[in-house]
Amino acid sequence: MSFVRHAVFALTAGLLVAAPVSAQGQLEAELAEPRPIDALNSVWIEELTWMEVRDALREGKTTAIVSTGGIEQNGPYLATGKHNYVLDLACEGIARALGDALCAPIIKLVPEGAHDPPSGHMRYPGTLSLRPETFEAVLTDVGRSLAAHGFEHIVFIGDSGGNQRSMAAVAESLDAEWVDVRAHYVPEFYRYAEVFEFMDSELGIVEPTNDGLHDDFVITSIMMGLDPETVRFDQRVAAGKASINGLSLEPLERTVEIGRKLLQFRVDRTVEAIRAARDGTAPEPAY
Repeated sequence: MSFVRHAVFALTAGLLVAAPVSAQGQLEAELAEPRPIDALNSVWIEELTWMEVRDALREGKTTAIVSTGGIEQNGPYLATGKHNYVLDLACEGIARALGDALCAPIIKLVPEGAHDPPSGHMRYPGTLSLRPETFEAVLTDVGRSLAAHGFEHIVFIGDSGGNQRSMAAVAESLDAEWVDVRAHYVPEFYRYAEVFEFMDSELGIVEPTNDGLHDDFVITSIMMGLDPETVRFDQRVAAGKASINGLSLEPLERTVEIGRKLLQFRVDRTVEAIRAARDGTAPEPAY
């Protein structure tokens, strides 16, 4: 080997050995850099920069809420993303009420029935369904991602009945796997019977009939607080269909206000349950 080739080989080999150390040092320096601008006022991890998430963790926001919704048929009036719209409002309310939590992106695809032959909601166009094992793998990977970044409490809540068992199983599995991180399944968020009881006892509102649709006044009024188009309010008014289960959705402002009260009840109930779970005072969830 000539002197020149030997020198080039030695130099190249040295760079190959040193590069990983240099790259690691560069990464550590980058991770320690101060944020150059004010932080966005958001509790949604997907809306924040990585520096804003890092600083939120340093400030004590060490609870991450993983919410699960779905894309499914919800009758002739409600958008297929019904549960996701509810969670858009609910997770933000829960995180802000806790004061030390952030919301992971909503898991919008969940088990909705078999593909071939179609079953459950999969019998209706527009529904998207994951296999339970796929859903649980997604929840597991999301939970592990959050734990790797320093979140100390990973909370699973869902707005659909078919999601509950898988969330409970994943939370139990992750909790057994981790040492310094806790995983919690919080079923209180989905206890709709309590919401209807509140609507009756506190607001004096009862659904007098059942239209036989995958829809009700509670869910519709909450969705209207985000966007009346998600329940096709204007089209229903024009067609004389602005009611559900015997309750009118008009006037718009009244129904939106009722929806806000129902949502706040769910937020308050869930915040209470999360605090109890983190403190270790919550009862064992019934799966």
